[in-house]
Amino acid sequence: MRLYRAAGIVLLISLALSACVPPTATRSPAEIAASQQADALAQQGKFEDAAQAYLALAKTSATPDHYRLLAAEAYRQEGQLDRAAPFANDIRRQRLTGDEPSRLDLLQAELALKQHDANRALQLTTQPNISVPPALQLRLLELRAQAMQETGDYWGAARSRMEMDSQLSGLDQTQNRKQLVALLVKLGADPLKQRASAMQQGDRMLPWVNEALTQLGVAVARQQPALEQEVGTMTPGEGANVREGYKMPARVALLLPANGNLAAASSAIREGFFAAYADASRNHAPRPLVRVYDSGGTAASAIKAYQQAVTDGAQLVIGPLTRGEVSALFGLSDLPVALLALNHPDDKSLPANGVSEFGLLPETEGAQAADHMAERGTLTAYVIVSSDDFAQRAATAFKAEIEARGGKVAGMGNLPATGVNFAPTITGLGMPTDGNDPGNPPSEAGGASTSGVFISMRPQQARLLLPQLKLARVNLPVFGTSHIYAGVDDAGANRDLEGVEFCDAPWLFDAQPGLPNRGDIAAQLPAARGTSARLFAFGMDAWSLAPYVDWLRAHPGSYLPGASGQLTADQFGRVRRVLVWAKFQDGLARPLNGSLQMDSAPALSPPVGNDQPSQG
Repeated sequence: MRLYRAAGIVLLISLALSACVPPTATRSPAEIAASQQADALAQQGKFEDAAQAYLALAKTSATPDHYRLLAAEAYRQEGQLDRAAPFANDIRRQRLTGDEPSRLDLLQAELALKQHDANRALQLTTQPNISVPPALQLRLLELRAQAMQETGDYWGAARSRMEMDSQLSGLDQTQNRKQLVALLVKLGADPLKQRASAMQQGDRMLPWVNEALTQLGVAVARQQPALEQEVGTMTPGEGANVREGYKMPARVALLLPANGNLAAASSAIREGFFAAYADASRNHAPRPLVRVYDSGGTAASAIKAYQQAVTDGAQLVIGPLTRGEVSALFGLSDLPVALLALNHPDDKSLPANGVSEFGLLPETEGAQAADHMAERGTLTAYVIVSSDDFAQRAATAFKAEIEARGGKVAGMGNLPATGVNFAPTITGLGMPTDGNDPGNPPSEAGGASTSGVFISMRPQQARLLLPQLKLARVNLPVFGTSHIYAGVDDAGANRDLEGVEFCDAPWLFDAQPGLPNRGDIAAQLPAARGTSARLFAFGMDAWSLAPYVDWLRAHPGSYLPGASGQLTADQFGRVRRVLVWAKFQDGLARPLNGSLQMDSAPALSPPVGNDQPSQG
């Protein structure tokens, strides 16, 4: 019960100091003095001495059960619950008043668990109308969860831990979340999928079920973020001098590996970060002191860099970059300074309060491609992807999402890493040719096809694949991930990609008003050109999130218009992106819907005066 003993200490002391005795009892001056001495011992943390004093009072007082309960609670706080067992069961519940009966129930439930009597503990913690002081609510839920787990009710135990989540923080919350997901994992994939299919989208258990399914290796369709209210568009009150949600720390640390395989990626992210930092002066936004630390690329060096940043006075740490580094920080017993990790941990563990995650995940692109196709009425998909990790993960997410939207994947094919003849893969999928498919009649001019092709691969492979699809007389619409676009206009090379639609970072097309012009920056900084431009945009957003990350997490539906997408956060602190859609037209990639917002959108800053990272 380590997690909740501190709350119990506070309550015990407050109860003792308030001399919570039955109102009908008359206490002699000697009893009052002895009670105050016992209370003082409890207040000083001398719980064993306090327990002995309370037991002495119980022998002479007209309210012995009151003092026996205080003695038993004092022994518990001392970590000697067994010493309370001999007399705890003799406490007469009917002689207790106020919240004392419920406190006795908790004590007896804890004793029952120690004595391996889970059924008794479950009875005591689930009885109708049980009510405990707010300070003991966590203890009640913890005991109930333990009792349910020991009796085999893993679902009930998980629900109890879900109720605890919002009341915890730091390592306590991290441990509780791991236990919660582990309980659901014990139920198995098929029972969890059945429960998930029966749940409403607003069910608070659904995100936890999805996390457990992910741990079990099941691809999960996740509801797309709701973008309801842009940050900074409302002021918190008349005369306020900052925009709603804006909270910029005074000192920020940026943790990135300076050497090794990720040095180039780190450089692009760092340059994007400081480009946005410099642009903040144009908007008169407060700019904190920023110090860059070498995270080293290893678990030990990332921990050392974080700890040094804390020692140097950082109030927000942004980074590190690799999944191994992030896992190392998540595994620390204490993270005294808020963290915005620039990747997701190896073990897929959930972040705790004060920790957020931001990454360029392939799953995001695969799922949004499925949504884009479904919104067009294209619900039968043929998937063709390369063999790299990004494409495989995007394809898995695509399949889960299109099926959740009522569609299906009619065939999946992987392109070989080498070679240029993709005809066997194309033929093996059995795609309809020239509309000769009973289930997919030719569409009217301008209409949507009910079948389509999803691809995820680099431009070189896509430029080989698309002509071969046409040679095979496959004329279905094609949708892809950002990997199909090299980040530069090359009309000659990209003519073979004509008509392909793909999702990508809006900044690559200057589709997000309020951000620095990409062309101007790219003319000066090579990192803003080509495929590294996505990492550059990622770095820009790492800066832009700094004053809003807490607000996004606490306000579902709020979003930040970013360079890498519209940014929002889920209940676990994971920053999610909504991408822009572009299309190759005459060999040039252009956004389908122009700008994401009107040019009159409010500024995001206060008024004047105030692994491969891209692979997740």
